[in-house]
Amino acid sequence: MRDVRVILIGGTSNVGKSTVARAVAERLGFGCLSTDGLARHPGRPWRTPEREVPAHVAEHYASLTVDELITSVLGHYERLWSRIEDLIMERAAEGGGTGLVLEGSALWPVRVAELEVPRTAAVWLTADDAVVRARVHTAGRYETAADEEQRLMDKFLARTERYQALMIDDIGTLGLDRIDVGDGRPVAGLVDSVLAAVDAQHAVGRSGLSQPVASPAPGPASWRCPSGSGRSPRGRR
Repeated sequence: MRDVRVILIGGTSNVGKSTVARAVAERLGFGCLSTDGLARHPGRPWRTPEREVPAHVAEHYASLTVDELITSVLGHYERLWSRIEDLIMERAAEGGGTGLVLEGSALWPVRVAELEVPRTAAVWLTADDAVVRARVHTAGRYETAADEEQRLMDKFLARTERYQALMIDDIGTLGLDRIDVGDGRPVAGLVDSVLAAVDAQHAVGRSGLSQPVASPAPGPASWRCPSGSGRSPRGRR
């Protein structure tokens, strides 16, 4: 493996970023962090045996449209980016301590592609909408959930699917590396794919191993700066 000290793993919610990132870090002896640890945004709106859904999280998903949810989360990631960039630069530097695998949905492709940081690589994980939906339904016990709980999960999934469509659009346009996690693909195989891409990259996120994905036709899944948003998520200039 070439002299990479920071590996970035992006992707939408429930695609398996945390699992794969931990396995990559363990393989390499690197540390592992999530961008969620830098600042929280309203998270998953379903109950688990360990936690109830906080009132502000339920209100967030219940009261906003999908466009507003996208505007909210991308605005959060934009505000967070300077902290992410500082962390990447710190850990990529010579003498920056243990190598780092950093995962999170906040690793927006356009922002990462603008990085000019040595010893840094990036990949994005994607999955069919049906795979993500099945994972959320299982985690949230959708079939036995109350009607209102199902509505919150439906809204979360709509935002998640829209986010991934926008992300794939930018990945394809920029020629960045993405890996489909499949349905039940072994984690070890995904780790091998991540490291193969990292080994081949000649710039952050670009190895030439991935074929650019055609941009979708303009429509509901394409970013058109929903009302109330001052700019596109394609980066400030």
